[in-house]
Amino acid sequence: MKRLTVPYLPALDGLDLSGARALMELHATRESIDVLNWRESFPYKPIVAFDIARGREELYLHYFVRGLSVRALADRDGVFVHEDSCVEFFVRKADEMNYINFEFNCIGTCYACRHQSRQVNTPLTADEFRSLRRYTTLQSEAFAERPGLYDWELVVAIPFRLMGLHPERLPEMIRGNFYKCADKTENPHYVTWSPIDLPSPNYHCPEFFGEIFFAAR
Repeated sequence: MKRLTVPYLPALDGLDLSGARALMELHATRESIDVLNWRESFPYKPIVAFDIARGREELYLHYFVRGLSVRALADRDGVFVHEDSCVEFFVRKADEMNYINFEFNCIGTCYACRHQSRQVNTPLTADEFRSLRRYTTLQSEAFAERPGLYDWELVVAIPFRLMGLHPERLPEMIRGNFYKCADKTENPHYVTWSPIDLPSPNYHCPEFFGEIFFAAR
């Protein structure tokens, strides 16, 4: 099981997401998404890392991706994005098994639900989707798969309240996992931050979430 610590960077609150990248480059925690749990069936592994930090009200994630081909057909929040070039963050409270998934394709389209299980879930509302701030280094319009070698970045700011957390009373630790996938591309892959000991790809497994600690202010 992996673990990381989220630093508090109050200067993030005064920056737009494009500008937040430089601050996070210097002061955020950086981790790699590099575990191939299902190597025999899906051997391809793009280079993927993320920076993580927090402001007063939001959790900030900055993903870096370098890999073969890029695709973004999903162009509105609330539709599935895992078939596109996609990064994901699943999170739960340490003492609960219910969880919430935040999935973003490379142009920032989001699919997110609150889950009791993989099958039993409630999507975010339109207002909740709008509260998710996003910045991508790619265009915002949808596009079919483009072959070749691509680099792209995505920055997201997720309000703590969407995760069921009070920003002034954050717990010492929550649990979560970070993923990269692209189900319908020429090189489908399923890569994780914290290992998953299951026979086939499945990200909806809160029992394998790693530990995410909040540094004190």
